[in-house]
Amino acid sequence: MSDEDHHFDSKADAGASKTFPQQAGTIRKNAYIVIKQRPCKVVEVSTSKTGKHGHAKCHFVAIDIFTGKKLEDIVPSSHNCDVPEVTRNDYQLIDISEDGFVSLLTDSGETKDDLRLPTDDQLLTQIKAGFGEGKDLVVTVMSAMGEEQICALKDIGPKVL
Repeated sequence: MSDEDHHFDSKADAGASKTFPQQAGTIRKNAYIVIKQRPCKVVEVSTSKTGKHGHAKCHFVAIDIFTGKKLEDIVPSSHNCDVPEVTRNDYQLIDISEDGFVSLLTDSGETKDDLRLPTDDQLLTQIKAGFGEGKDLVVTVMSAMGEEQICALKDIGPKVL
């Protein structure tokens, strides 16, 4: 073995996995599931009986948590499904740029500038109106599988100068 330092040009992520396996039969309504490589929230689950050739099947109807699209999947209840690791974080809104990006203040006092305004019209108008009035706003950012999006808004009162 040589005494040289080894350098690896790896693009692999050493962080926690973006999903974890869970048995399909244990997934319930309002849980999260991955369908067609998209993180979704389950809105309906129905389970069929075991047939002549074996497995009971779970039929999932779910809504993509970022796009709002409805997706469906049928999985044998004894098989594993991918479940996304979904986290929610609150950040204080500092600024809205003209190109649609927001500037957020993290708990550690650093800024986060890589998020766009939400596509949901109602939430978008609430954020713009509250920011225009000079209110102190806290946005909730939902993240799963490497994607992030603003999903909620809280008004914590007028800005203190």
